[in-house]
Amino acid sequence: MGGDLGPAEVVAAVKLALAEEIDPIVLVGNQAELDPLLRLQGLLGHPKLSVVHASEVITMEDKPLQALKRKKDSSMLRAIELVKNGEARVVISCGNTGALMAGGTLRLRMMNGVERPALAAVIPRAEGYFILIDAGANPEARPEHLVHNAVLGANYAKVILGLSSPRVGLITIGTEEGKGNALIAETHEQLKKITSVINYVGPIEGFQVFRNTVDVVVCDGFVGNTLLKTWESLAKFITTMLKEELQKNPLRMTGAILAKGAFNSLKARMNPDRYGGAPLLGVRGNILKAHGSSNRHAIASAIRAAGKIIHHDLYHHIEQDVARANELRLASSPDTTVN
Repeated sequence: MGGDLGPAEVVAAVKLALAEEIDPIVLVGNQAELDPLLRLQGLLGHPKLSVVHASEVITMEDKPLQALKRKKDSSMLRAIELVKNGEARVVISCGNTGALMAGGTLRLRMMNGVERPALAAVIPRAEGYFILIDAGANPEARPEHLVHNAVLGANYAKVILGLSSPRVGLITIGTEEGKGNALIAETHEQLKKITSVINYVGPIEGFQVFRNTVDVVVCDGFVGNTLLKTWESLAKFITTMLKEELQKNPLRMTGAILAKGAFNSLKARMNPDRYGGAPLLGVRGNILKAHGSSNRHAIASAIRAAGKIIHHDLYHHIEQDVARANELRLASSPDTTVN
């Protein structure tokens, strides 16, 4: 109910998803608003679709913690409760990001061995895509948080990118030993201890991020969110600039028509609708955060991603790998404890 385009777009996305082989879907929201939309799309009474009524909506303007306290019957919190109670396996929301992260963390709690959640974003690079983690959930991090991000991101790359042994890199300002700040140096040492759990290939620099160098880029939420928004802005800038240059004279416009197939292919690869959402990893359950302005195609993509998360049992694989990673990284530090 909280997306920019309203529940009609969500219902349209559900129709697209249900046209494929997909798990049962539960719509959480105001039933009086949803039923007419479902009837319009021919989905009322669909055997794979049910509705859970929620009388309130957390808006983009609501302050996260205040909204969680005041709007107990919001669609977002009701959806999170379904996962907490085992009645659903994944929450997908286009709503208030802060409220979703706070609600997911407070209601579901952190999984064993993980202290902080992380957002994972899928971004195009040369010859494919990579996972950026953390994309903004935890701006301040300690070495153990970045180690957990590496495990979380590697597991998500296996599910969403279909990779058996994704290459994991730690972003820094130089690949030589000792380059970077204390956080990077300590994280690097700890990541080297868990190479039996993840395929850690070492530190990477900014110019390597969009090359076919690694499949998972690990950083704190401050760096990750800055990188993500810079890439989004740069992609829009290049698209706009290219369009302007191609329209400057008839000859260029003719060339643009001839190269239309290449431009469409490029647009498809850079389209954020391709994967639809960023998972909040590390909590006791699965949460997918879709962009607030997501259209039906982006939301349908998020539903497909949720299906992959369910079928690959992402949560339990992460929990097992986190336990192994913590055991390995703490083996030489007996006095260190994990909260």
